[in-house]
Amino acid sequence: MNSGKKTKATKTVKGEQTKALILNSALDLLQERGYEQTTMREIAKKAGVSLGNAYHYFGSKEHLIQSFYHRMHEEHLAVVLPKLAKEPTLKARLLLVVRSKISSLDPYHEFAGVLFKTAADPRSPLNPFAHDSEPTRRDSIKLFEELVAYTKAGIPRDLRAELPYLLWLYHMGIILFWIHDGSPKRARTYRLIDQTVELLDKLISLASNPLMRPVRKRALKLVAELRNLELADA
Repeated sequence: MNSGKKTKATKTVKGEQTKALILNSALDLLQERGYEQTTMREIAKKAGVSLGNAYHYFGSKEHLIQSFYHRMHEEHLAVVLPKLAKEPTLKARLLLVVRSKISSLDPYHEFAGVLFKTAADPRSPLNPFAHDSEPTRRDSIKLFEELVAYTKAGIPRDLRAELPYLLWLYHMGIILFWIHDGSPKRARTYRLIDQTVELLDKLISLASNPLMRPVRKRALKLVAELRNLELADA
């Protein structure tokens, strides 16, 4: 019984190592040659595995990129979750999440620029808003749900319900800016984060003002339309 468990565990570890090797090899080739010019056969060759083995772990290049998205999300969570509970204010929590996201992505800055050429296409399965990206998108929004849920900020109930999605959209905009940021150590991106988080924090505070209720309702109606558009395109 124990021998069987050890064999199964060994196979699982080996399988994860092989999967990681294929993904890392793919990232190297994709960064070097671009998405369209890289084939699964070339990825398998670089990883030192058979083509069939590569397809066993990843059904396509799209699956490889989706796995990359998931890996980046997991690395981000590993950094941010232990620190998030220590930050009580919305501003501090949002700064932590977005700054940590950019820090975790930065080693892949050049690759992100290569990938953007394909992922920016609304019809591409690699687009962050595409149906194939839904699992990682959903998990990322969950992080912003946690960010909002445990903040001490006074947020109107209707806005609180939609705020995680809005903050997720905001952080996607920051990532887009980061992709195009050629400043040393992405200094412009970090300045943008600091300034926009400050602004968002003030706007969210103002949202609880009774005089802002009509504006808030119109803004939330627009969010609902954005969600419906996303569902229609899925």
